[in-house]
Amino acid sequence: MHAAPRRRSTLTLVTVFLVSLAPVLAAVIFYLNPQWWPRDGSNYGTLIEPQRDLPAPAQLALATLDGQPYDLRQLRGKWLLMAADGGACPESCARKLFIIRNSHASQGKNVDRVARIWFITDDAPVPRKVLDAYVGTVMVRARPEQLSRFLLDAGASSSLAGPMWLADPLGHLMLQFPADADPVKVRGDLSKLIYNSRIG
Repeated sequence: MHAAPRRRSTLTLVTVFLVSLAPVLAAVIFYLNPQWWPRDGSNYGTLIEPQRDLPAPAQLALATLDGQPYDLRQLRGKWLLMAADGGACPESCARKLFIIRNSHASQGKNVDRVARIWFITDDAPVPRKVLDAYVGTVMVRARPEQLSRFLLDAGASSSLAGPMWLADPLGHLMLQFPADADPVKVRGDLSKLIYNSRIG
């Protein structure tokens, strides 16, 4: 006489259990099948894997424009927007410096959490108009072969003069932006990282 209500009660309990278990089971199955994961990340820049640490002066000898040694590691604790090019700074170079400067300036109250670096890969003098336009950019001369080991993947076909890069406040090189990068997307990546980060 009481069997039917008991069966209904058991069925309800089992149903509630299965409904509760379904999302967990789905998450486990999805996790174990990476081929089902979305291919497009939310970042515009390409993740650098494995990340590379900022090199010591022995691995990357840098000098300021007046010839003083410069240790890139002194900027640890800041997000670093970086570009590399010859000192003559053709239009493509000026465009990168412009993107880096504007991405930096757009961070509002977080502007002090970012530094911008221009690695000058030769001994050519820097035009006065470039010096004046990009005051605040750390301009340092670097040896291209040393810089390539830091910024470019081994066997990479791209040249130093093409991309831009971003390092995190812990001193890890983490993103590479393409040549002819979209300035709005570069700025978006930086803003998102700074907003979500508790470091730097």
